Amino acid sequence: MLIALYLLLAQGLLGAFDTLWYHEYKQQLPRNASAKIELRLHASRDFAYAVVFGSLAWMLWLGSWAWLFLAILVFEIGITLWDFIEEDISRRLPAGERVMHTIMAIIYGAFLAKLLPEVFQWTSQNTELLFVDRGVLSWILTVFAIGVFLSGIRDVVASFRMRTT
Repeated sequence: MLIALYLLLAQGLLGAFDTLWYHEYKQQLPRNASAKIELRLHASRDFAYAVVFGSLAWMLWLGSWAWLFLAILVFEIGITLWDFIEEDISRRLPAGERVMHTIMAIIYGAFLAKLLPEVFQWTSQNTELLFVDRGVLSWILTVFAIGVFLSGIRDVVASFRMRTT
């Protein structure tokens, strides 16, 4: 589980860089009306990531809860795939951003490869949300959860302020 969490930490760092450098600075997506759908997809994914970061920081999803957690992961994957398509429709991605997205997809795959066997073990246990304290890692993942949640709010608000083109 610890390796999965470190991969999630790497994913969070790369995601923050991708958002700040490419989405905010280079492409200025919140000010680009053609990015309206992309921003809503980003917001949806951000909210899923907030749950993943925040919950894995402090708990295990045991029993029936594990199936809900798996559904959140599947939702995130679906949103990401849709986002890949939407990006190609709405804008030209800089080469570096395309590479960043590929690296993030690889890390997310490694994260899932390490996490899913554990989550499937959780499904056979009594249903409960079990508190865990991972020390500093719990707090770092909590900060990431707050950051990605705020990013999601920013994206959804920006998308609703845009005029339809």
